[in-house]
Amino acid sequence: MENLNIEKFSNIELGKDEVESISDKCNELKSLHKQIEDKEEEISELKKKAKEYEERIIPDMMHEAGVQKLELKDGSKVEVKPFYAAKIPESRNDEAFSWLRDNGHGDMIKNILTANIDKGKDNQVSELIKICDDLGFAYTQKQKVEPMTLKAFVKEQVEEGKQVPFDMFGVYIANKTKITNK
Repeated sequence: MENLNIEKFSNIELGKDEVESISDKCNELKSLHKQIEDKEEEISELKKKAKEYEERIIPDMMHEAGVQKLELKDGSKVEVKPFYAAKIPESRNDEAFSWLRDNGHGDMIKNILTANIDKGKDNQVSELIKICDDLGFAYTQKQKVEPMTLKAFVKEQVEEGKQVPFDMFGVYIANKTKITNK
């Protein structure tokens, strides 16, 4: 039995059997946490392997064979399609927003205004942007482009053959295998 120090929360004294029982359950819990950690690591490795099959092995094999689609014996359909992902790195926000505005895509940028308003001034919220400075409210402004909007924009630009700064928008493009079950 592992050493177990029990802090007393009442006048009740625990017997040796109770201490052993609690200690055993604590050790079982530690074992369960370790098993969960091991399974999560195993799942992570399986996901990496599946991604390798989806994005490299099968697309390469199908490309070499000259096919885009095929049907498996069980009726499942296999297709390789381009996959797009994009995310503006935090450190490149200003640069990316400037590029979007300069290239006619500023309407993708959302402006989020946050202000600290004292209690009892709810009626002024609708006029907030207009009167913030006059009333002396402290406010911050955040700009962002929704991830799905950016992804769709990148896909559209690439498919139309237009130039997009990949590093600025964190662009990732791969062919991805999609299997549709019968």
